[in-house]
Amino acid sequence: MFNAVNQTRLPREIVVGSDVLSEAVNLINGLSLRGQPLLVTSPIQQKLAAERLVDDLETANHDPITVIVEEASFNAVAEVRDTARTEDIDYLIGVGDRKVLDVAKMVSDSQGKGFVSVPTNLSHDGIASDRSLLIDGEERHSLLTKSPLAVVADTEILADASSDHMSAGYADVISNYTAVMDWRVAHRTWDVPFSKYAAALSEMTAEMVASNVDLLHQGIEQSAWIVAKALISTGVATSIAGTSRPACGAEHLFSFRLDQLAAEPALHGHQVGVGSIMTAYLHDGDRGSWTNIRNALVSIDAPTTAAELGIDDGTVIEALNSCHEIWNRYTILGDGIDEQAAWEIASHTGVIS
Repeated sequence: MFNAVNQTRLPREIVVGSDVLSEAVNLINGLSLRGQPLLVTSPIQQKLAAERLVDDLETANHDPITVIVEEASFNAVAEVRDTARTEDIDYLIGVGDRKVLDVAKMVSDSQGKGFVSVPTNLSHDGIASDRSLLIDGEERHSLLTKSPLAVVADTEILADASSDHMSAGYADVISNYTAVMDWRVAHRTWDVPFSKYAAALSEMTAEMVASNVDLLHQGIEQSAWIVAKALISTGVATSIAGTSRPACGAEHLFSFRLDQLAAEPALHGHQVGVGSIMTAYLHDGDRGSWTNIRNALVSIDAPTTAAELGIDDGTVIEALNSCHEIWNRYTILGDGIDEQAAWEIASHTGVIS
Protein backbone atom coordinates (compact mmCIF):
# COMPACT_ATOMS: atom_id res chain seq x y z
CA MET A 1 0.00 0.00 0.00
CA PHE A 2 1.44 3.37 -1.01
CA ASN A 3 1.81 5.71 1.99
CA ALA A 4 4.67 8.08 1.15
CA VAL A 5 4.34 11.73 2.21
CA ASN A 6 6.36 14.66 0.94
CA GLN A 7 6.06 18.23 2.22
CA THR A 8 7.67 21.07 0.28
CA ARG A 9 7.85 24.56 1.74
CA LEU A 10 8.73 27.31 -0.72
CA PRO A 11 8.69 31.13 -0.58
CA ARG A 12 5.34 32.66 -1.48
CA GLU A 13 6.89 35.78 -2.99
CA ILE A 14 10.27 36.24 -4.68
CA VAL A 15 11.06 39.73 -5.94
CA VAL A 16 14.35 40.37 -7.75
CA GLY A 17 15.14 43.67 -9.41
CA SER A 18 16.26 47.27 -9.23
CA ASP A 19 15.17 49.25 -6.14
CA VAL A 20 12.77 46.53 -4.98
CA LEU A 21 13.76 47.25 -1.37
CA SER A 22 11.47 50.26 -1.59
CA GLU A 23 8.60 47.83 -2.25
CA ALA A 24 9.38 45.62 0.75
CA VAL A 25 6.74 47.15 3.03
CA ASN A 26 4.01 46.71 0.40
CA LEU A 27 5.08 43.10 -0.02
CA ILE A 28 5.00 42.56 3.76
CA ASN A 29 1.50 44.03 3.92
CA GLY A 30 0.45 41.78 1.04
CA LEU A 31 1.58 38.76 3.06
CA SER A 32 -0.72 39.91 5.88
CA LEU A 33 2.23 40.24 8.26
CA ARG A 34 0.99 42.48 11.05
CA GLY A 35 2.34 43.68 14.36
CA GLN A 36 5.91 44.29 15.39
CA PRO A 37 8.79 42.99 13.29
CA LEU A 38 12.25 42.01 14.53
CA LEU A 39 14.84 43.10 12.00
CA VAL A 40 18.03 40.98 12.21
CA THR A 41 21.15 42.45 10.63
CA SER A 42 24.89 42.98 11.16
CA PRO A 43 26.89 46.21 11.60
CA ILE A 44 27.91 46.63 7.94
CA GLN A 45 24.53 45.60 6.52
CA GLN A 46 22.78 47.91 8.96
CA LYS A 47 24.34 50.86 7.15
CA LEU A 48 23.91 49.37 3.66
CA ALA A 49 20.23 48.54 3.72
CA ALA A 50 18.70 47.89 7.14
CA GLU A 51 18.41 51.54 8.21
CA ARG A 52 16.59 52.36 4.99
CA LEU A 53 14.13 49.53 5.54
CA VAL A 54 13.64 50.54 9.18
CA ASP A 55 12.61 54.04 8.03
CA ASP A 56 10.10 52.58 5.59
CA LEU A 57 8.68 50.25 8.25
CA GLU A 58 8.35 53.05 10.79
CA THR A 59 6.58 55.24 8.23
CA ALA A 60 4.11 52.36 7.72
CA ASN A 61 3.64 52.02 11.52
CA HIS A 62 5.32 48.61 11.77
CA ASP A 63 7.66 49.86 14.56
CA PRO A 64 10.57 47.43 14.10
CA ILE A 65 13.08 46.38 16.71
CA THR A 66 16.60 45.86 15.39
CA VAL A 67 19.04 43.26 16.67
CA ILE A 68 22.67 42.93 15.52
CA VAL A 69 24.41 39.56 15.05
CA GLU A 70 28.09 38.95 14.37
CA GLU A 71 28.10 35.22 13.57
CA ALA A 72 25.85 32.31 12.68
CA SER A 73 26.13 30.49 15.99
CA PHE A 74 23.74 28.82 18.40
CA ASN A 75 24.52 31.60 20.88
CA ALA A 76 23.40 34.19 18.34
CA VAL A 77 20.21 32.22 17.71
CA ALA A 78 19.52 32.10 21.46
CA GLU A 79 20.06 35.86 21.84
CA VAL A 80 17.76 36.71 18.93
CA ARG A 81 15.15 34.21 20.13
CA ASP A 82 15.20 35.79 23.61
CA THR A 83 14.66 39.22 22.08
CA ALA A 84 11.78 37.90 19.99
CA ARG A 85 10.13 36.43 23.09
CA THR A 86 10.74 39.44 25.34
CA GLU A 87 9.47 41.97 22.82
CA ASP A 88 6.52 39.81 21.68
CA ILE A 89 7.65 39.90 18.06
CA ASP A 90 5.16 39.00 15.31
CA TYR A 91 7.54 38.32 12.39
CA LEU A 92 11.22 38.58 11.45
CA ILE A 93 13.16 40.23 8.64
CA GLY A 94 16.76 39.28 7.90
CA VAL A 95 18.82 41.98 6.15
CA GLY A 96 22.36 40.92 5.38
CA ASP A 97 24.70 38.11 4.46
CA ARG A 98 24.38 34.40 5.12
CA LYS A 99 25.03 34.51 8.85
CA VAL A 100 22.25 37.05 9.33
CA LEU A 101 19.73 35.16 7.19
CA ASP A 102 20.56 31.79 8.75
CA VAL A 103 20.12 33.09 12.31
CA ALA A 104 16.85 34.85 11.47
CA LYS A 105 15.59 31.78 9.60
CA MET A 106 16.35 29.55 12.58
CA VAL A 107 14.59 31.81 15.05
CA SER A 108 11.53 32.26 12.83
CA ASP A 109 11.22 28.48 12.56
CA SER A 110 11.61 27.84 16.29
CA GLN A 111 9.08 30.57 17.14
CA GLY A 112 6.60 29.78 14.39
CA LYS A 113 6.93 33.32 13.04
CA GLY A 114 6.98 34.52 9.44
CA PHE A 115 10.33 35.46 7.92
CA VAL A 116 11.33 37.78 5.06
CA SER A 117 14.79 37.37 3.51
CA VAL A 118 16.60 40.51 2.28
CA PRO A 119 20.09 39.53 1.05
CA THR A 120 22.79 42.18 0.69
CA ASN A 121 25.39 40.09 -1.13
CA LEU A 122 25.50 37.09 -3.45
CA SER A 123 28.19 34.95 -1.86
CA HIS A 124 25.90 32.06 -0.83
CA ASP A 125 22.85 29.98 -1.77
CA GLY A 126 20.98 30.29 1.53
CA ILE A 127 18.90 33.24 0.33
CA ALA A 128 15.71 31.23 -0.26
CA SER A 129 16.50 27.80 1.13
CA ASP A 130 14.95 25.95 4.07
CA ARG A 131 18.34 25.31 5.66
CA SER A 132 20.43 27.17 8.22
CA LEU A 133 24.16 26.58 8.58
CA LEU A 134 25.19 27.20 12.18
CA ILE A 135 28.58 27.03 13.88
CA ASP A 136 29.17 25.33 17.24
CA GLY A 137 32.89 25.54 18.00
CA GLU A 138 34.56 23.64 15.18
CA GLU A 139 31.33 21.87 14.22
CA ARG A 140 29.12 22.92 11.30
CA HIS A 141 25.43 22.02 11.48
CA SER A 142 23.08 22.15 8.49
CA LEU A 143 19.63 22.33 10.05
CA LEU A 144 16.21 22.09 8.45
CA THR A 145 14.13 25.21 9.07
CA LYS A 146 11.36 26.83 7.04
CA SER A 147 11.81 28.66 3.77
CA PRO A 148 11.26 32.42 4.03
CA LEU A 149 7.78 33.65 3.24
CA ALA A 150 9.34 36.13 0.85
CA VAL A 151 12.67 37.08 -0.70
CA VAL A 152 13.46 40.70 -1.62
CA ALA A 153 16.67 40.80 -3.68
CA ASP A 154 17.49 44.38 -4.64
CA THR A 155 19.95 44.31 -7.54
CA GLU A 156 21.17 47.86 -6.82
CA ILE A 157 22.37 46.76 -3.40
CA LEU A 158 23.64 43.39 -4.62
CA ALA A 159 25.57 44.93 -7.53
CA ASP A 160 27.38 47.25 -5.10
CA ALA A 161 28.74 44.31 -3.10
CA SER A 162 32.35 43.39 -3.77
CA SER A 163 33.37 41.47 -6.87
CA ASP A 164 34.63 38.72 -4.56
CA HIS A 165 31.10 38.17 -3.27
CA MET A 166 29.72 38.00 -6.81
CA SER A 167 32.31 35.45 -7.94
CA ALA A 168 31.84 33.45 -4.72
CA GLY A 169 28.10 33.19 -5.41
CA TYR A 170 28.85 32.15 -8.98
CA ALA A 171 31.25 29.45 -7.76
CA ASP A 172 28.71 28.22 -5.21
CA VAL A 173 26.18 27.69 -8.02
CA ILE A 174 28.78 26.01 -10.28
CA SER A 175 29.44 23.53 -7.47
CA ASN A 176 25.89 22.21 -7.99
CA TYR A 177 27.39 20.03 -10.71
CA THR A 178 29.50 17.97 -8.31
CA ALA A 179 26.90 18.07 -5.54
CA VAL A 180 24.43 16.32 -7.85
CA MET A 181 27.14 13.87 -9.00
CA ASP A 182 27.66 12.91 -5.35
CA TRP A 183 23.93 12.65 -4.78
CA ARG A 184 23.60 10.17 -7.65
CA VAL A 185 26.49 8.11 -6.29
CA ALA A 186 24.90 8.04 -2.83
CA HIS A 187 21.58 7.01 -4.37
CA ARG A 188 23.14 4.15 -6.34
CA THR A 189 25.42 2.99 -3.53
CA TRP A 190 23.34 3.49 -0.40
CA ASP A 191 19.83 4.01 -1.78
CA VAL A 192 19.77 7.61 -0.53
CA PRO A 193 16.45 9.16 -1.67
CA PHE A 194 16.90 11.02 -4.95
CA SER A 195 14.70 13.60 -6.66
CA LYS A 196 15.14 13.80 -10.41
CA TYR A 197 13.29 17.10 -10.48
CA ALA A 198 15.41 18.75 -7.78
CA ALA A 199 18.61 17.41 -9.35
CA ALA A 200 17.61 18.69 -12.79
CA LEU A 201 16.74 22.12 -11.37
CA SER A 202 20.09 22.30 -9.58
CA GLU A 203 22.05 21.33 -12.70
CA MET A 204 20.01 23.67 -14.91
CA THR A 205 20.78 26.51 -12.50
CA ALA A 206 24.52 25.82 -12.73
CA GLU A 207 24.24 25.75 -16.51
CA MET A 208 22.39 29.05 -16.48
CA VAL A 209 25.25 30.94 -14.85
CA ALA A 210 27.94 29.04 -16.79
CA SER A 211 26.33 29.96 -20.10
CA ASN A 212 25.96 33.64 -19.15
CA VAL A 213 29.47 34.23 -17.90
CA ASP A 214 30.09 37.00 -20.46
CA LEU A 215 27.32 39.01 -18.79
CA LEU A 216 28.74 38.77 -15.29
CA HIS A 217 30.62 41.92 -14.27
CA GLN A 218 31.11 43.69 -10.97
CA GLY A 219 28.79 46.65 -10.41
CA ILE A 220 26.36 45.68 -13.17
CA GLU A 221 22.79 45.08 -12.06
CA GLN A 222 22.16 42.55 -14.82
CA SER A 223 24.99 40.44 -13.38
CA ALA A 224 23.45 40.64 -9.92
CA TRP A 225 20.10 39.69 -11.48
CA ILE A 226 21.52 36.50 -13.05
CA VAL A 227 23.43 35.31 -9.99
CA ALA A 228 20.63 36.18 -7.55
CA LYS A 229 18.08 34.18 -9.54
CA ALA A 230 20.50 31.25 -9.72
CA LEU A 231 21.14 31.26 -5.97
CA ILE A 232 17.42 31.48 -5.25
CA SER A 233 16.74 28.63 -7.69
CA THR A 234 19.33 26.52 -5.89
CA GLY A 235 17.61 27.18 -2.58
CA VAL A 236 14.29 26.13 -4.10
CA ALA A 237 15.89 22.89 -5.34
CA THR A 238 17.00 21.98 -1.81
CA SER A 239 13.50 22.72 -0.48
CA ILE A 240 11.94 20.49 -3.15
CA ALA A 241 14.40 17.70 -2.35
CA GLY A 242 13.97 17.99 1.40
CA THR A 243 17.76 17.81 1.70
CA SER A 244 20.76 20.02 0.96
CA ARG A 245 22.15 17.39 -1.43
CA PRO A 246 21.23 19.29 -4.65
CA ALA A 247 23.78 21.90 -3.58
CA CYS A 248 26.06 20.20 -1.07
CA GLY A 249 28.45 17.34 -1.74
CA ALA A 250 32.09 16.59 -1.07
CA GLU A 251 33.09 20.05 -2.32
CA HIS A 252 31.15 21.58 0.59
CA LEU A 253 32.66 19.17 3.10
CA PHE A 254 36.06 20.30 1.79
CA SER A 255 35.11 23.95 2.37
CA PHE A 256 33.78 23.31 5.87
CA ARG A 257 37.02 21.53 6.77
CA LEU A 258 39.06 24.44 5.40
CA ASP A 259 37.07 26.73 7.70
CA GLN A 260 38.33 24.65 10.61
CA LEU A 261 41.94 24.33 9.48
CA ALA A 262 42.91 27.54 7.71
CA ALA A 263 44.24 30.49 9.67
CA GLU A 264 42.23 32.78 7.38
CA PRO A 265 39.62 30.86 5.36
CA ALA A 266 38.54 32.23 2.01
CA LEU A 267 34.93 32.95 1.08
CA HIS A 268 32.75 29.85 1.23
CA GLY A 269 31.81 29.98 -2.47
CA HIS A 270 35.44 30.25 -3.53
CA GLN A 271 36.40 27.26 -1.42
CA VAL A 272 33.60 25.05 -2.75
CA GLY A 273 34.58 26.07 -6.29
CA VAL A 274 38.10 24.74 -5.76
CA GLY A 275 36.64 21.67 -4.08
CA SER A 276 34.45 21.06 -7.12
CA ILE A 277 37.47 20.97 -9.42
CA MET A 278 39.00 18.14 -7.41
CA THR A 279 35.84 16.16 -6.73
CA ALA A 280 34.80 16.37 -10.40
CA TYR A 281 38.16 14.82 -11.26
CA LEU A 282 37.44 11.99 -8.81
CA HIS A 283 34.10 11.38 -10.52
CA ASP A 284 35.27 11.12 -14.12
CA GLY A 285 39.04 11.47 -14.32
CA ASP A 286 40.15 13.22 -17.50
CA ARG A 287 36.82 13.08 -19.31
CA GLY A 288 36.44 16.84 -19.04
CA SER A 289 34.03 17.92 -16.31
CA TRP A 290 36.74 19.11 -13.93
CA THR A 291 38.41 21.21 -16.63
CA ASN A 292 35.02 22.69 -17.56
CA ILE A 293 34.44 23.69 -13.94
CA ARG A 294 37.95 25.16 -13.65
CA ASN A 295 37.52 27.12 -16.89
CA ALA A 296 34.16 28.45 -15.74
CA LEU A 297 35.73 29.68 -12.51
CA VAL A 298 38.66 31.25 -14.36
CA SER A 299 36.23 33.12 -16.60
CA ILE A 300 34.73 34.93 -13.60
CA ASP A 301 38.11 35.47 -11.88
CA ALA A 302 37.22 33.07 -9.08
CA PRO A 303 40.07 31.15 -7.40
CA THR A 304 41.09 27.78 -8.82
CA THR A 305 44.23 27.16 -6.75
CA ALA A 306 45.29 27.01 -3.13
CA ALA A 307 47.47 30.07 -3.66
CA GLU A 308 44.55 32.07 -5.03
CA LEU A 309 42.50 31.06 -1.99
CA GLY A 310 45.34 32.35 0.17
CA ILE A 311 45.66 28.95 1.84
CA ASP A 312 48.85 26.86 1.90
CA ASP A 313 49.09 23.57 0.02
CA GLY A 314 49.41 21.46 3.16
CA THR A 315 46.17 22.78 4.62
CA VAL A 316 44.33 22.07 1.37
CA ILE A 317 45.66 18.50 1.37
CA GLU A 318 44.71 17.96 4.99
CA ALA A 319 41.21 19.27 4.30
CA LEU A 320 40.76 16.98 1.29
CA ASN A 321 42.16 14.05 3.25
CA SER A 322 39.91 14.47 6.30
CA CYS A 323 36.75 16.33 5.22
CA HIS A 324 34.73 13.10 4.92
CA GLU A 325 34.61 13.14 8.73
CA ILE A 326 32.66 16.42 8.84
CA TRP A 327 29.21 14.88 8.29
CA ASN A 328 27.75 11.42 8.01
CA ARG A 329 27.11 12.01 4.30
CA TYR A 330 28.26 9.61 1.62
CA THR A 331 30.11 11.30 -1.26
CA ILE A 332 32.72 10.36 -3.87
CA LEU A 333 35.27 10.56 -1.05
CA GLY A 334 33.69 7.52 0.59
CA ASP A 335 35.43 6.74 3.86
CA GLY A 336 38.30 9.04 2.96
CA ILE A 337 41.35 9.09 0.71
CA ASP A 338 44.95 8.76 1.82
CA GLU A 339 47.37 11.66 1.86
CA GLN A 340 49.30 10.57 -1.22
CA ALA A 341 46.11 10.31 -3.26
CA ALA A 342 45.09 13.78 -2.06
CA TRP A 343 48.43 15.22 -3.25
CA GLU A 344 48.03 13.54 -6.64
CA ILE A 345 44.47 14.83 -7.12
CA ALA A 346 45.33 18.38 -6.13
CA SER A 347 48.50 18.37 -8.27
CA HIS A 348 46.84 16.88 -11.34
CA THR A 349 44.04 19.44 -11.28
CA GLY A 350 46.45 22.34 -10.70
CA VAL A 351 45.01 23.23 -7.29
CA ILE A 352 48.52 22.98 -5.91
CA SER A 353 51.71 23.48 -7.89
